[in-house]
This record gives sequence, C-alpha cells and structure tokens, in this order.
Amino acid sequence: MKITQQPAPATSRTSHAASVNDPTVQPVPASVVEQVDAADVTLSNPKRAVISLGSNLGNRLETLQGAIDALEDTPGVRVKAVSPVYETEPWGVDPGSQPAYFNAVVLIKTTLPPDSLLERGHAIEEAFERVRDERWGPRTIDVDILAYQDVVSDDPRLTLPHPRAHERAFVLVPWHDVDPEAEVPGRGAVAALLAAIGIEGVNHRADLELRLPE
Repeated sequence: MKITQQPAPATSRTSHAASVNDPTVQPVPASVVEQVDAADVTLSNPKRAVISLGSNLGNRLETLQGAIDALEDTPGVRVKAVSPVYETEPWGVDPGSQPAYFNAVVLIKTTLPPDSLLERGHAIEEAFERVRDERWGPRTIDVDILAYQDVVSDDPRLTLPHPRAHERAFVLVPWHDVDPEAEVPGRGAVAALLAAIGIEGVNHRADLELRLPE
C-alpha cells in the first residue's frame, strides 16, 4: 500500500485561504488563533494526530479533498500525509440502504489542543452541510480524530483514541498506509489489529487520488 503525497498546485492553498466566502477558513476561536499564531510558521513543539475522513453523499472525492485543504488552512495545523482512497459499504445499516463511502486517513502535526482540533473538525463538517439527524445516517463528510499523540482519555465529548477505531477495517487500512508502524494507544499495533479483523469490504480505489497540500 502506497502513501499518496503529491503536492497540490502552487496556487491552491493561497486561493483557498483567501476566499472570503469559504466558511471553513475562520471557525477556530480567536483566542486559539492568538495562542498558535506564532507557532504556525514553524509548528514549534507540535503534536501528531490521526484523522479519519468519510463521505457518502454528493461529490465524495471533492468533499474529502476540501476537508483536507480546510485542515491545512487551519492555524496551527499541517497535513503531513494523505492515504489512498478506499470505498466501503456503510457501517451499522442494512446493505444497499445508503450509498457507499469514500474513506481516507490523514496524518497531521498540530499545536492545537485536542478540544480545539475537535471544534475545527465540527466546523468543517458544518461547512460541508453535514446533517446529524440519525446515528449511522448518510453524510457529506465525517471528520473523526482517531488518535492524538499517545493520549488516552474517556472524556465523553472526545474519547481518545477513537473508541471504535481498533475494530474498523475502513479506518485501519488507510491508517496503516500512512503509518505502517502506528499503534492505537491502549489497543496495540495497527498492523496486528488489521491482521486480526481482515480487510474484507475495504476496496482500494486506485483510479482516485487525494492531494497532499503544499
């Protein structure tokens, strides 16, 4: 499995950040921006985090790329690796009742604390008009923090690592792509977890590609 790390066109990040109509550019609270502004250039003392993206409504590939670009445009966040795209059937619903998902995992370095990173993920979901009417319902975009450094937390607002990451092949397969030596804190190596549950139903879309922002 290969890591896709092709750079975006030189103008993509500038034009994206400059768009005053882009609702994903400004959701980080002003106080957080002030705290990370100086660190944003060099990401002094950054933490690593792993984020899962999924979409099964609309232009799925375009939405995933938009979420990646929005993460990169966040003060105090740098996207370091982007996985290949996988297509999977929806989790927890009857077969054929929803469109298939496109899934990917990104590695980031960040100076944002976990709760601010969570707020940013929710802001990106809202910008892409995610609806939360039902559990396991279809969605334009799902942004989940899988792990933040080696933090283990049972906070109900943000449980770390993600409480179901270790049992979902559509998460573990792309996670293994971007970091073959990765571990799920408290659960063990991603490679071992993946070997235990298998990769059935996780289909690599070699015809599709996500760009790593500049």
